[in-house]
Order: sequence, then structure tokens, then C-alpha cells
Amino acid sequence: MSKSIQMVMLIMSGLYLLIILGFFFFKERIHNDDTKIYKDMLIINLISILSELLLYLTGDILPQINKTTLFIFLMFSKIFVCIIICWFVNITKYTLLVCDKANKHKYNTVEKKNQLFLKINLGSIMAMFFVLIAPVEFILSEEKIGYTTGLATKIAFLIIITLCMFMLINLISVRKKIRSKEFVPIIILLLLMLVSTMIQASNPQLLLFNHVITLVMVIMFHTIENPDVKIIEQLNIAKDQAEKANRAKTEFLSSMSHEIRTPLNAIVGFSECMLTSTDLEENKGFAKDVVDASQNLLEIVNGILDISKIEANKMEIIEKEYNPREVFESLSKLVKPRIGDKPIEFHMNLSPDLPGILKGDVGKVKQVILNLLTNAAKYTDKGKIDFTVSCVNQKNKCLLYISVKDTGRGIKEQDINKLFTKFQRMDEDRNTTIEGTGLGLAITKSLTEMMNGQINVNSIYGEGSNFRIYLQQKIISMEIPENYTQTPEIDYTIATGKKILIVDDSKINLKVAMQIFKPYQFQMTTAESGFETLELLESNTYDIIFMDIMMPKMNGIETLRRLKEMDGFDIPVVALTADAIEGTEEKYKNAGFTDYLSKPIDKNQLDKVLTKLLGGKKDE
Repeated sequence: MSKSIQMVMLIMSGLYLLIILGFFFFKERIHNDDTKIYKDMLIINLISILSELLLYLTGDILPQINKTTLFIFLMFSKIFVCIIICWFVNITKYTLLVCDKANKHKYNTVEKKNQLFLKINLGSIMAMFFVLIAPVEFILSEEKIGYTTGLATKIAFLIIITLCMFMLINLISVRKKIRSKEFVPIIILLLLMLVSTMIQASNPQLLLFNHVITLVMVIMFHTIENPDVKIIEQLNIAKDQAEKANRAKTEFLSSMSHEIRTPLNAIVGFSECMLTSTDLEENKGFAKDVVDASQNLLEIVNGILDISKIEANKMEIIEKEYNPREVFESLSKLVKPRIGDKPIEFHMNLSPDLPGILKGDVGKVKQVILNLLTNAAKYTDKGKIDFTVSCVNQKNKCLLYISVKDTGRGIKEQDINKLFTKFQRMDEDRNTTIEGTGLGLAITKSLTEMMNGQINVNSIYGEGSNFRIYLQQKIISMEIPENYTQTPEIDYTIATGKKILIVDDSKINLKVAMQIFKPYQFQMTTAESGFETLELLESNTYDIIFMDIMMPKMNGIETLRRLKEMDGFDIPVVALTADAIEGTEEKYKNAGFTDYLSKPIDKNQLDKVLTKLLGGKKDE
């Protein structure tokens, strides 16, 4: 092979190595033993290529140099050989690390590993010292390719062969686990060394070491475990987030266990007291406490359902026309019982230019305001709560400014940013006696933003808080409806004697429903399945049917479909179900039900449904 071809091949190896160096050092890498050794090998490989190029160039200038410059050149040749030895020392260390991993870290301490590497380094330094002092000859071939020979060269070959044998012995020790990709460059190196040694024995001027080790370096680049630091950071961030989510879940379950058991304890305890007590007034007090605890439990369940639906992106905006004065006044009535006997003044201020009829998601509007009013009542022990609604009307748009200001416990400045985070309750050590899941404000913020609104808060710890909501609603009418504050109530006389059918697969639910319907003096019939309902309708007629949905074999929707297939069927059917998440009412009305009631049955909602279906109101 001519000198020019060998130099071109060497230059190509050098260029390829520079590309590998660029890729390796371009991005920050994780620093472990493998990458540190690989980095050293890359630098040594580049130096050895440059050194060999200089050796090739000496073939042209050698006839003009004297004995002094020849001595310098021979020393430089020895240094080149030592560089090659350094590279083989590093690949030997890498081999030991790979085999150690396969042996499940036999050198399981840093001290043991460093001791072994120290021995290899000391042995190599001694060997290279002998290379430097041993005699060497420089021979120029007919092609003017210079190469070295003599004792120094033989010692270098002996060292390299010894290191290769040491690597081979380690590979044999882990032969059953040698399928790992990290072993590929080591095996290729040993095979190529065998081939190149045989070639160079017959053609000493043909230097192949740099070509072999460059090829090995390229293969190692694709096989060495060298993850990108950014990927590691992303994985660490993902790990931290997963751990935080897991902690949040654990804290949530712990909190839910406490929050759910608290009202359940009251419900079970007072119910047992009612069984043993014979005092009517005492039993009424127990019953009131059971109702209050049940309402607390229902709020917890609703909060969990809401946050689940928000996170699943299944919460929908359902716009309806509503009377804002009626809504805000009803909310003030709901919050006053929460205040109870605490020395708190409650003030509601409604803007005089508040439109008569607005259109928006009134359910969510009520929910976010009620959450703020409830929190104000919870965390205020004395003073006052101001509920203020003002507005700016522009054409057919109304921008509502809703403020809930209290003189309660307030929020620490460092806790403001965490206020709308799920499962977070501020100042736990002061608020241990206050019920809550830490979901209310997170839900409030999510619902407000879903309605394209904003919420913010100002608070001084120990003095109170002021929550403000900004919402835009459509104006339907500026005129205030007459008698808007008067809530229609059912005239019970129109219900007397009406025949109703209550369908539910749970006997306890049937018993509860019958007690709730008892004041209306209905003629009540019950059915425990869709099939029984169909049988009853073959020979009976009813004024209203209250239908459970989740029933085995034939659910409520299928039962309704079968009823409507009957000739002349025109009885109103009300869905009566525990399925109470957002959008459920519309779903069941679209399925053909006349109206909808959720369990547990709210008496006010029941009155509205009966008023609509029976058409009776109390005289004013």
C-alpha cells in the first residue's frame, strides 16, 4: 500500500474521530466511569493519529537531518508507541468495568476498583519507562515509509499483547453474559488486533493500530452507556413529579378517610342514639345532626366528582337563562345557617343596575360563589362577611364583579401561591377543627376559568381575606321579573290522592323515597325492577313514575324505552338517580325522561319538579 493512500486513510480516520469528538462534547453528559474513560480514549486516539501523520512526513525530510535531529525523532517515535500503550491501558480499564457489571459488581467499592486501576497504571508506567530507555531503530522502506523496530518496539508489542490477553481472560470469565452491546467493541478490538498483528508481521511498514482503535472508538460511541444529561434531568423531573403525585394521592386518601369518616361517625352515632332514645325532642335534635352530617358528606363526594371531571376534561359549560338577584339571594340564605351562632354580621350588596335576566352556566356560577361564602363562614370566628355584586353592562354583555370579604383568619403571604392547589389546606395547625378536603378553591378556580373568568385574592394574616371573581354573562333582559324573590311552593292539595310509582332495585332507597313523599299524601306503589314496572303498567296507570337508572338486567333507560313502546303511554317519567355529575340532567332528558332528580333527594328540587308536573302553587 503506498504512502499517500495510508496518509489519506489516516486523515479520514482523524476527520471521523473529530466528528465523534464533536458529538460527544457538544452536549453535557453524565459523568460516570465509562464516559470518563471513553473521553480519555478519544483524546489519546486523536493525539496518536496526529503523531502517526508526523511519522509519515519524516520519510521526506529524513535524508536532510543530522544525528541530533534523528535522536529527537526516535524519542518521538517511542512517545508515539507509549501513546498507543496508554490507549490500550484505558480500553483494559473499560473492559474491567464492563465485566464487573456483568459479574454484578464484584469490585463493589470505589476503593477496590481504584486499587486495581492503580496497579494497572503503575505496571503500564514501568513498561513505558522501559520502552523509553530501550534501543530503537528507524527504517525507511522503499516507498519512503518510515517505521521503528528494535527492543523498544518489541516491549511495546509485548505490553499490548499482555493487555489483550488480560481482556480476553476477563471476557471468558463472563462468557455467559457476553451478549451485552458493551462487549461488542472489545471483541472486535481483539479480533482486529489478531488480524493486524499478522499483517504487520509480514509488512512492518504498514501501521494499522490507529485505524483499528479509531474503528473501535466509533463502535463504542454507539454502545457505551452515555445518556444525555438533559434526558437524565427530564427523567429526574418526571420521577419527582411522580413521587409528588404519589405523595399527594397518599395525603388525599388520608384526608378523605378523615373527612368522610367524620360525618359518617356522626350519622352512625346519632342514628344509633335515635334507636335507643324515647325523648321526641331529643330525637329531633339527633335527626337534625344527621341531616347536617349528611350534607357535609354530600359536599365531599360532590367535590371529588367535580375535580375528577375537571381533570378528565369532561366538565361542560351549560348555559341557561337565570335571574341573578334570585340566585344571589338564595346563596345568602344558604350561607347563613353555616354561620350559626358565631358573632358575625352578614351583608349582601347587589348593584341596582344588575340585569333582570342573564344567560350563563348558572350551576357553576352558584357553585363558585357558594364555595367562597362557605369558606368565609368556616374561617371567620367573629366580625363580618360582605358579599358584594357589582356589574358593568355593555350592549348585550354584563361583566359581574363578585366580592366576598371577611374578617377571618386570613392567609399567610407565603401560602397565597398554594391557595388554589388541589388537596392543599393552609395553616393546618390552626384549622384542624375545620372540615374540608382542600378541593374547594381548586374547583372554584377551575370552574371560573372554564367560564372565561378570573379569580384573585388579597389577604392579611390574622385580619381577613377578600376573594374577587370577574365573570362575563349574556344579558337577556334588563327588566327585573315581578315577585322574583318569592320561591314558588307546591300546593300539597293537588298532590293528594295522586298515584305515583317509585322504581328502585334497593329496598332501602324505596323506603327513604316513600318517607320523603309521605307529606304529599300520594298513593304510592313500588317496583324493584324494570320487568316488574312493565308488569304493573299492563294493568295500572299512574300520574308520575320515579325511575332509578342503575338497575340490574334492565336499567332505567331501557325500561323507559320499553314503556314508550306501549300503546297510549303518556305518563311523565322522572329519572331518580345517584348519577349526579355535571351534564347528567341534560343526558337523561335527552334520553326521554320528563325530568330529573338526584339522590339524595333535595326537597326544594322535588317541589320544583312536582310544581312543574302537577301545576299547583300555594296562593300568595
